[in-house]
Amino acid sequence: MSSNNYAIELDSVSKCFFIYRNPADRLKQFILPRLGIKKKCYDEFWAVNGVSLNIKKGETVAIIGRNGSGKSTLLQMICGTLQPTCGTIKVNGKIAALLELGSGFNPEFTGRENVYLNAAVYGLTRSEIELKFNDIVKFADIGDFIDQPVKNYSSGMYVRLAFAVIAHVDADILVVDEALAVGDAVFTQKCMRFIRKFQENGTLIFVSHDMASVQNLCEKALWLNRGNSMKYGKSKDVAESYLKYTLEQIYGETATLQELNGETPSEEESVSDEAFIDYGSETTVTHNLEASNGWKTGDAEIIRVDMRNLSHNSEILTGGEKVKVTLEAKTHIDLDQPILGFLVKDKLGQILFGENTLPLTEVDKRTFAAGETFKGEFVFTLPMLPNGDYALMCSVANGNLHNNIQHHHLHDALIIKVFNSTVRWGLVGVRFDSIEMVKS
Repeated sequence: MSSNNYAIELDSVSKCFFIYRNPADRLKQFILPRLGIKKKCYDEFWAVNGVSLNIKKGETVAIIGRNGSGKSTLLQMICGTLQPTCGTIKVNGKIAALLELGSGFNPEFTGRENVYLNAAVYGLTRSEIELKFNDIVKFADIGDFIDQPVKNYSSGMYVRLAFAVIAHVDADILVVDEALAVGDAVFTQKCMRFIRKFQENGTLIFVSHDMASVQNLCEKALWLNRGNSMKYGKSKDVAESYLKYTLEQIYGETATLQELNGETPSEEESVSDEAFIDYGSETTVTHNLEASNGWKTGDAEIIRVDMRNLSHNSEILTGGEKVKVTLEAKTHIDLDQPILGFLVKDKLGQILFGENTLPLTEVDKRTFAAGETFKGEFVFTLPMLPNGDYALMCSVANGNLHNNIQHHHLHDALIIKVFNSTVRWGLVGVRFDSIEMVKS
């Protein structure tokens, strides 16, 4: 297959660092070869050792491994900020990277100056940067801090500005090295929308310790361990192999169920859910209606979004209990087939659940005249969600399932924060009526 089909080609790439035990050894290594004395005054550390990899254009590939496995070193060589000791690297296309926090920024420069500097490094001319500058500032959303030295920025502000730049340099290849972990919920949702859109045509390299994120975002994965390529293939297969290896390192290959969990109870000692199961998750809701990104035609708009516990009419929610989502809208034109709906997404932008009023209006047609307000109310049992941040997106439209116009769409109208959750794995939890373990 022609190399034109590949965005990145690595052939036996290695990187060796010289480790000197003391400054005197460094000086000796500088002087002795010039005196004709062949003596090695350093230890060799191979951060990456013989890695070969071909990434097709349009693919999304994860690089996984424990800290110190060589992930960042490999990424730096791909991006050109480090040169390999041996092997070859071919990159076909413009590459943009979000690597170490603050990398590529001059801490003494203002955010504005760093935008021009960073974008110029990616090959944009000054006139091109000026055309994109307002969009970059809007994406970063750091307000007046754009004219402050970046040395005064928080880690979250660093990431906002850095991601805003790489999102507007028209890159063919995007490299993201876990930097999004320091972003807030709203900005993370914004970044995930950009990444999902970028994946439609671009090539993405993603580094994470979160195997759920790896499997959801990436088609393939490369597992590195102590600089060596352990496995490359489908992300699900590689993630499972990596997790198995990690558990074996913790418990040993011969760990048994009894060793891990203690003695198996006898039939008389059956374990019931009444003894230890306390299901649920605590949830708080933050309104983000005014700051929410989205789009609108101006013909109708969402004016209120609310999510409350039915039992005590508060925004303190508990997974497994009844809640009500209210969407209120105002129309500026006559609507003959209005639709209100919402979706709840996790940090990766995955849709977990949602509903709209379409099933209702198909049976019982509702119409609203220009100037009227109307609302949709959705009552349901709130799923038990793992700890983390979630976003509620909503919209008002007019039409039917196959032909409708969205008049107002809000991405992050509510931010839902879940804590003290009993859900340890999976996207949502379920309530079990009983759990028992007896001798069979």
